[in-house]
Amino acid sequence: MRAKRNLALAAAGLLLLAGCATTGVPEASQRADTILLGKHIITMDTSRPEAVALRGETIAATGSRSVVMRLAGPDTRVIELGDHALVPGFIDSHSHATMVGRMSGYANLSSPPVGPVTDIASLQQRLRDHIAAKALPEGAWAVGYGYDDSLLAENRHPTRADLDAVSSSRPIAILHVSGHLAVANSAALAAAGITSASKDRAGGIIRRVAGSSEPDGVLEEIAAYGVLGQIYGRGPASPVPGLLAALDTYAREGFTTVQDGAASAADVAAIEAHLAASGQPLPVDLVAYQAFSGLPKEAQATCAVPVSKAYVGGFRVGGTKFVLDGSPQGRTAWLSKPYLLPPEGKGADYVAYPTVEKYAFMRDVAACISAKVPVLAHANGDAAIQLLIDAVASEIGEAKLDHRTVIIHAQLMTEMQMDQARVLGIVPSFYSVHPYFWGDWHRKIFGEERASKISPARWAIQRAIPFTIHNDAPVVPPMAMRLMAIAVNRTTRSGHVLGPDQRISPYEALQAMTINGARQYFEEASKGTIERGKRADLVILDADPLEVNPAKLAEIKVVETIARGRTVYRRK
Repeated sequence: MRAKRNLALAAAGLLLLAGCATTGVPEASQRADTILLGKHIITMDTSRPEAVALRGETIAATGSRSVVMRLAGPDTRVIELGDHALVPGFIDSHSHATMVGRMSGYANLSSPPVGPVTDIASLQQRLRDHIAAKALPEGAWAVGYGYDDSLLAENRHPTRADLDAVSSSRPIAILHVSGHLAVANSAALAAAGITSASKDRAGGIIRRVAGSSEPDGVLEEIAAYGVLGQIYGRGPASPVPGLLAALDTYAREGFTTVQDGAASAADVAAIEAHLAASGQPLPVDLVAYQAFSGLPKEAQATCAVPVSKAYVGGFRVGGTKFVLDGSPQGRTAWLSKPYLLPPEGKGADYVAYPTVEKYAFMRDVAACISAKVPVLAHANGDAAIQLLIDAVASEIGEAKLDHRTVIIHAQLMTEMQMDQARVLGIVPSFYSVHPYFWGDWHRKIFGEERASKISPARWAIQRAIPFTIHNDAPVVPPMAMRLMAIAVNRTTRSGHVLGPDQRISPYEALQAMTINGARQYFEEASKGTIERGKRADLVILDADPLEVNPAKLAEIKVVETIARGRTVYRRK
């Protein structure tokens, strides 16, 4: 192995020397813009070079220090890494970047460590403070995000009455941390046209005051769309200012490719218009997956999503997004076996429900795969996951199509489903921060056995499935090293290790965040590893994640983020 590595380095040296003048100084066109030198260069392939040279947007060379330094010119920036580590740029496998930007204008109602809310009284006070700080005029909507009933002292959702106590005349709506439920006060319900006469639609539930048909303010899944439409319709005219601020946040965490999952057509158009008008690229790459527009059951199946393989100004549309069910923490994930602890008012047989019409979904997924439109499908519960697997199987049959359909979250995926996914070429993207944020809650609502198998990454490794992991921002902030730490340690808020047999190594977590992420996007030829000819997307960390105590992974800081060869974040 060492002999092969030395041979490779010698070959690289010959290639570099070929571009140099007789003086040993490279011609201007061959000079590196940046050279990074160190003993902790983690390429995510089999090599461990001592140096990496960048030219323009590309990695120009890797190899020994002496050979790569031949590309240095008078203006080359030379970085001595020392104890710092160099890794490929992190690839965000699932989040909602435009929503991260929008949330910055809402009241943060999250529980620690993300926000300060611990009970309904503190939630109400945060809303009052938000209204005052924003000087919202009478009648203007007040919106909050991130409340978590499982962490509130009362262990329940706030209600219409709780929000009316803040204001009964001003519309107020708050979003559950999962993004799959909302609570509206009386004025917001009226604005959305939700009354005691309103009927539940398939895929959503209007919760009622016990013993009556009067809405109690809590709206599940599709039932929340009327209120959400009111909120987003009154949002900023353009998502771009918030998006740009959000992308800076991602860059601070080392992400060089970011996802906007379930993007609207209007948001895509606004981003494209901004790039055309400004002439300035986004700081990091952004891949949008447009929310699939549902069609009537009897309609002709079409998948007319304008997918683009090439980035324009750092932006492209990568495919489409479906949502099959809700969230486990909100107890709306669709299961095959009942919840151990169902929501109030639900029986012991409660398994939640799908948010799609099954026949139409299978038809539409088949249409997208046939049209070569990449598919992301939100599926948390095993019943929802099985629906996706069946839909893919019905379309590809025995064909070996490189479709890479992604199961977003895949939290309650079974071993049998993992075997099916491997055969069908389906990519699970695990919501690997869940063991910390909601692991203790899952133990209550699912029982220890099912909870311990949440986000079963080890099963994927055993089957050589190239999985990814994600934060799902804004549900959880886009913090890369915390994501890695939770995937490796699986420690809950209470300190319990949830499913120790599903823990993965730091290297396996790094694979999920780099080369596997690139593969999920069909971009493994240009991203995901530190290799000559690939994109100069790199992250400098203040410690080597493969050498530190795994318990300390979350403490590692990003020193610098380089995207397309340009520094987009540097720690001061």
